[in-house]
Amino acid sequence: MAITSIKTGSSFTNLVKHENFLAGNTAFSPSSYESISTVTVGGGGTANVEFTSIPATYTHLQVRGIVQSDRSGYVVDEMAYTFNSDTGSNYGYHILRGGYGTSPAADADNVSSSANARVININSGVAANVFSVFTMDILDYANTNKYKTTRTLVGFDVNGTVGTGSYGGTIALNSGLWRSSSAITSITFSVSPQSTLFNQYSQFALYGIKGA
Repeated sequence: MAITSIKTGSSFTNLVKHENFLAGNTAFSPSSYESISTVTVGGGGTANVEFTSIPATYTHLQVRGIVQSDRSGYVVDEMAYTFNSDTGSNYGYHILRGGYGTSPAADADNVSSSANARVININSGVAANVFSVFTMDILDYANTNKYKTTRTLVGFDVNGTVGTGSYGGTIALNSGLWRSSSAITSITFSVSPQSTLFNQYSQFALYGIKGA
C-alpha cells in the first residue's frame, strides 16, 4: 500500500506516493549508545572520579576516557576501579601489553583487592601534553545472576623517547572480573598508589548500551 504526503497548500494534483509512513521525512534511527554522564577533571586535579545512581535500563555499560596521572619520572602508570564502593578482595584481572621500549608482557591477579584491580596502564605527567585514551566495556552490569566482567583497550604515544629508557608509547588489552552478582550502580576510578591525582583535563564519559 502506498502512502501519500499531503502538505499545506497542496492542489491535490501530481501527489507523490511513498512506501512508508515517514512520507518524505528524515528517518529517525536511535543510537545504540546513550550518554549517561561525563566528568572532566578541573584545575588542581582529583584523586577519584565517580559515577553514581547508574540506571539498570541498559544491557551493558561503556566508559570512554582520556586520562593522565600526576606521577613524575615515569611514562606508564596504573589506574584502578571499584564497583558499588566494594573495596574487598573480590577483583581479578588479566593484562596483555606491548610497547614503551620493551618486549610484550602479560600480568594477572586472580584474588586482588580493589586497589590492585588494574584496568589500564595510563600515561603519567612525564609527557605533559599526552594523555592515554581508553574504552572500557562493562558487560551485563545489571544481571543479578552472574559475576561482572570488563574488557578495556588502552593506548598512548609520545612520538619519541621520553623519560628514563626508550619509552615511546604503549597499547594494552585488559580483562577484569568482579566476583559479585549485584547490579552495578556506581563506578569509582582512582589513581594507583604511586600517584596522587588525575591531572586536569582528564575526562571520563559513561554510556549505556541498549540490547539487541
